[in-house]
Amino acid sequence: MRTLFFARSSIPCCTYSILCSTVHCNFPVCSLPVRSVNGHHNYWPIVLRSQSRPYPQSNEEEEEDPETQVEDLRVPDNWLVPSKALEESEWLRVTLHKWLDDEYCPEETNVEISRIAAHSYYKSLLEKKTDLGEILLKMALELESISYHESFHGAFSSANAAVNLISQRIEQESPNS
Repeated sequence: MRTLFFARSSIPCCTYSILCSTVHCNFPVCSLPVRSVNGHHNYWPIVLRSQSRPYPQSNEEEEEDPETQVEDLRVPDNWLVPSKALEESEWLRVTLHKWLDDEYCPEETNVEISRIAAHSYYKSLLEKKTDLGEILLKMALELESISYHESFHGAFSSANAAVNLISQRIEQESPNS
């Protein structure tokens, strides 16, 4: 099974970065321009990491160290019921709005971000999508409809924040915690 992770670096790359390159450890890296300053673009890498190993393993190595295993994050099945989906999406709207206001600063964009993220989440739940990675990508695409021109954040950072809040809620409500 392959698991894909998306992570934005907090350190800008050199402005002469190649738009799509591959680094030594078989992690593809794409640098996207985020802002133009005096005609020069700053680049932020997006690292795509696959959980599967690049080389086949022998049978002896098949058992992985529990600390290196990554758990698939899934929405509980009972959240797919329309009434619970509505409850969870409303929870996300309120919680994400508060988080954005607290983390950055209160701005009108936060209202729109939380509304679109909650609606996207609700639709995903009604479509019986339980994989948080799939929910993240769909939400990020829908959040791209907002103008972030005068904002401190963007579509992917907002979607990542929303999915992080959802995963915390899943952990809080799981019977094993």
